[in-house]
Amino acid sequence: MTAFKNKIRVLECIRQGQIGGGESHLLSLVENLDRTTYDPVVLSFTDGPMIDRLKALNIPVHIIPSNKPFDFKVWNKVKQLMLAEKIDLVHAHGTRANSNVFRAARSLQKPLAYTIHGWSFHVDQPFLIKKIRVAGEKFLVSRSNLNISVSVSNQKTGKDTITGFESVVINNGIDQQKFNADGQYANIRKELNIPEDAVLSLFLARFTGHKQPLVLLKAFEKAVQQNPDLYLLMVGDGDEKQTATELVKKAGIGNRVVFQNFRQDVPAVLAAADIFILPSLWEGLPIGLLEAMSMGKAIIASNVDGTTDIIEHNKNGHLIELGDMDKELPTAIVAMAKNTTLRKELGAKARETVKYNFNAADMTRKIEAEYNKLLNKEN
Repeated sequence: MTAFKNKIRVLECIRQGQIGGGESHLLSLVENLDRTTYDPVVLSFTDGPMIDRLKALNIPVHIIPSNKPFDFKVWNKVKQLMLAEKIDLVHAHGTRANSNVFRAARSLQKPLAYTIHGWSFHVDQPFLIKKIRVAGEKFLVSRSNLNISVSVSNQKTGKDTITGFESVVINNGIDQQKFNADGQYANIRKELNIPEDAVLSLFLARFTGHKQPLVLLKAFEKAVQQNPDLYLLMVGDGDEKQTATELVKKAGIGNRVVFQNFRQDVPAVLAAADIFILPSLWEGLPIGLLEAMSMGKAIIASNVDGTTDIIEHNKNGHLIELGDMDKELPTAIVAMAKNTTLRKELGAKARETVKYNFNAADMTRKIEAEYNKLLNKEN
């Protein structure tokens, strides 16, 4: 690119420093960017474990505290950061991040890319709230120079909901060397006193309403009544975690449910599990699911956008309709727990799916190509 004599400074923006799908995506992206061409700088609106990981990678990272979308109080701070860091291009990951950086990008006439990791509107919202969220997303996508959808189904939802919406589809990818079913990992079961011969289900996500950890716990309570030897490991943090621990105590299944905060040794945690469960209300293209599949885990997940771009029912995982979750999720857990052959077959197919379609390096090359198009337009 002849217009830039020096490396291209890209501001990668994310709503929080906690670990989640968008944050994992950002980490994979900055780790794989061609550093002979790009200098990534990260902006997060909260602190958290991701910040420590970025610092360990020697990537400049800044925190401008905010827990609000469209927080006009931080807009000028973002602009000053962009000037100080001599930013050439801005890449916002998620609605919250974009709502707090678009103004600075436009005022400085810097190209803005917006990766939609999952729409902020979804089917279970009250009418008025959904209408407001749709309006917000319509505004943001119209202010971006490039919209990136992480799945075909997520792009279709955007097109069906927002008149004139356009995007390119770039699937999320993961580091398949890190998430390798043939690797050697620390014995998490021994650490957590989970029997080696127990069938262990795993929930590895934020404890938020849209991930439905409480729905999973209620389903697991029913499953344990049918099979008292089942175990469930729940890893993550969030606003529903305290309610989840209280629910477990009230149900009297504390000896079968193990809670952990977010951990850095995710491959080892996945290696310990037999079944990975993701009962989300919606997704973009769930990175946690890709990681579990790469580790050869049997999957039980909700039939929603993003997930359906990866999972084919009863081929490489088991899908459950949202309306049937209360009844079908406990049944699916029990059925999969007693069928070792089925778990192995689904896990093998899941691993194969990720191997050929969801690679972090491939994802990054496609994003770099879009960066180049944006910058060439500007110059």
